[in-house]
Formats: sequence, structure tokens, C-alpha cells
Amino acid sequence: MNSEDKVSMTTDTGCDDVVLDVEGLRMRYGTTDVLREVTFRARHGEVLALLGPNGAGKTTTIEILEGFRMRSAGRVRVLGTDPARGDEAWRARVGVVLQSWRDHGKWRVRELLAHFGRYYVPYATEAVPRPWGADELLAAVGLSAQAGDKVKTLSGGQRRRLDVAIGLVGRPELLFLDEPTAGLDPRARHEFHDLVHGLAAEHLTTILLTTHDLAEADRLADRIMILSGGRIVADGTAADLARRTDATDEVSWTREGRRFTHTTGESTRFVRELFARHGEAIGDLAVRRASLEDTYLALVREPGSGNGLPTPAAAHGERTTEVAR
Repeated sequence: MNSEDKVSMTTDTGCDDVVLDVEGLRMRYGTTDVLREVTFRARHGEVLALLGPNGAGKTTTIEILEGFRMRSAGRVRVLGTDPARGDEAWRARVGVVLQSWRDHGKWRVRELLAHFGRYYVPYATEAVPRPWGADELLAAVGLSAQAGDKVKTLSGGQRRRLDVAIGLVGRPELLFLDEPTAGLDPRARHEFHDLVHGLAAEHLTTILLTTHDLAEADRLADRIMILSGGRIVADGTAADLARRTDATDEVSWTREGRRFTHTTGESTRFVRELFARHGEAIGDLAVRRASLEDTYLALVREPGSGNGLPTPAAAHGERTTEVAR
């Protein structure tokens, strides 16, 4: 998103910087606890990724925060309000991008955005003018060329951009994104990532996203929360979570015609010592850092393997292996 495509979207933070305040959240269906003691906070401008296997409770958590589902117990405040009691003025401050929807196929793109935008006019303030102008918003999501097209003629990727635009039309202070880049090609995905970074950094929009794309979560999120068995089993940056699980890097190299690999939690130190010992005899050096996927798999049990609590990290003792050639 280019600077000329952006508009001022200053958020009225008031005296309290906390946007999401969740403590002891529980959700029970019959005798089954879907969510158990879920607790976390988020502030203006934070991007949070909520990860977890299917059935972990992600959708239930999001629906409670959006005000679409009543919780069984716990304290929840979203923009200072209990979402179960949120009025229209509160809803005007929240944006939701669902995985997909297929209504309004006969509308033209600009007309549809302008139509939705009119609902936000009564909730405009000096700090947050609403709605976001249709043409500016189309430029921000890369749909200017399709402004006059009917929604039903858009490609899957273009429709996904429109979904995002509809979620943004009210200039939300808090944006929920459910699998936001599903169906986008690599270029569109990259542009969407830029849009998310701009919303958070320049407009202080708080963003909570769910995704199964761990690389995307690593790229977008300031914090990553992993939900498993109805509980938050990890909350922190990708680096924080990697340290928690003792995830290791893999170093590979060749020497005297032989290839070696070594796993270590201190790859920089190991490489320095390797060159001090063997110097120019070392070739084809490569370091594969521990990924968010490694960390995620260490923290979440496979479906059906137990109660969903974090798996104790495997003992990652340093070891060197010669690889057969």
C-alpha cells in the first residue's frame, strides 16, 4: 500500500491502551469445556496470531470476542465493553473479515463498499472519521481497476481483497481476520501483508488473525498465541516460543569430501568454533534456523493423543551426524 493510497485513521485510544482484555474465559457445551481459563491482553497497534489445531477453540474464542456468542464464564472486555452487551456504536469500531461469503453478487464493487459505508456515518468522530472513502479503500486493497465490476465476476483473489475492504470500511480500531489470505496468489498475499503492517503501525489498528499458515503468522504477528485443548498453551514472540521449547537449529557443512549436520541451540557459537577449528576446509555451510512450525509441533499434541496440553519438548542434545553421500 503506497503512502498516497493511505488515509489518516487515527485511533482515539483514550486513557486506556488495552483493546482486548480476557481473563478466565470459559465456554462449556453440555458437560464439555471447549475453552478453559483463557487469559490474554492486547493493546492498540498489536498484531496477534491465534494458532491451534482444528477443534482447539479458536472460532469459539473469536465469536465470543466479536459478540456473536455468549460465554459460560470469565471476564471479557473488547474496546472497554463486554462484547455480549455491545451496542451499534461499539460494533462500528470493530471490523470482521470472515473466511468467505458469497452474497451481493449483482452489486458493483464500488457501489457495495459505498452502501456498507453509509451505515457507519452516524458513528464518525473527530478522531475517527467514518466511513473510509470507497475509492481510497479500493486503492488500499488493490481493487481500483475492478471498481465498476460486478462482485460475481471477480476472481477468488479479488473477492478476498473485497472481503478485507468490507471489513475495513468502517475504519475499525480492532480487526478480526479469519484465514485472511486464503485464495490469494503470492503477489496479492505480499501486498496484503503490507496492508496489515500499515494498519497496525500507522493507524494503531489492533489485529487478531487466525491462520494455518505458520510462515504467515511468523511474518505478520507481534505475538503468537497457541490454543490447544481449550487453553492458551503459549503466548509470546516466535523467538520466545522457540526458547521455551528448546527448539534447535541445524548446521550443515562439508569437509574433505564428507557432509556433516549438527543440531544446536547456539548455531552462531558453533559456526564460529567450527571455522576456528577447520578454517578454509569448511565448505557448503548452511544454517537452518528453528522455525515456528518446529515450535508449534513441539507445543501442540497430535489430535487424539491426549488432553491437548503442551507436549514436553524433546531433549535436544547437541549432536553431529555424518551424512552419507
